[in-house]
Amino acid sequence: MGVTWDDSTVEHRHIKLDEVTLHTVVAGDGPLVVLLHGFPEFWYSWRYQIPALVKGGYRVAVPDMRGYNLSSKPKGIANYGPAKLTGDIKQLIEALGEKKAIVAGHDWGANVAWMFAMRYPESLDRLIICNVPHPVVFMKHFYTWRQGVKRSWYVVFFQLPWLPEIGLRAGDFRSLRSLLRNDPVHKDSFSDEDIERYVEAMKQPGALTAAINYYRAIFRVSKEERRQMVRPIEAPTLLIWGMQDRFLGPELVDTPAKLVPNLRTERIEDSSHWVQCDAHERVNDYILDFLGSNASS
Repeated sequence: MGVTWDDSTVEHRHIKLDEVTLHTVVAGDGPLVVLLHGFPEFWYSWRYQIPALVKGGYRVAVPDMRGYNLSSKPKGIANYGPAKLTGDIKQLIEALGEKKAIVAGHDWGANVAWMFAMRYPESLDRLIICNVPHPVVFMKHFYTWRQGVKRSWYVVFFQLPWLPEIGLRAGDFRSLRSLLRNDPVHKDSFSDEDIERYVEAMKQPGALTAAINYYRAIFRVSKEERRQMVRPIEAPTLLIWGMQDRFLGPELVDTPAKLVPNLRTERIEDSSHWVQCDAHERVNDYILDFLGSNASS
């Protein structure tokens, strides 16, 4: 069964930024850790990590990223490009009264975290990535049969207008329910209640199109944004990878040292793409060991 979640342990805030308002779950005291969710998720995807980080002596901020769940959902693909997404994170850190933060991400949140690290290195303390390769590594493999056709076919499908939304809504989000129920290695990683929360988040007006627009925007990045994706990341970085990820091949784990010279990689053999839920205890241990405990006892 999924984790028993006590909503009274966190504060729900609506933090106004320049362009959007981000619904953000905040808890704890200490150095700031910003946790970024992926597709098709929302803040709740970090439910196993929030209490562990708070207990470890950290202040945690977990936004619904723009377009998702209870956050603002600006219309148009251009509103979901790298500059917009990374700018939100920088503004969120500043709105919480900090100049820099530890930033962690899974899936699309990890992609944003990678780009944030390259775009705003002065605002990053340390970087934690779950099951997403460095953008340069992903693009190298995207145009191969093994990754681009067999595993990442949906990225191309999502470029179509309307059809992806129709397909995902079919049968009251039947495909999303099936994905979360059947894809994890450990079938109790998502309870029925957990799955319904994910579905309800995607049912928010405008959320589904906004989420798909993340994918549509990646083929519209400027030359300058592409150049930024090859900047070395000097901050200490932890890459955690569930090796039974059926969307991203194990060969994508290998990251050139010239891109991330201060990198630690942890592979979890019996975990799927949903590693922070599927192997949450080990993920929590790796994260807290990487960060060092700030707890007073």
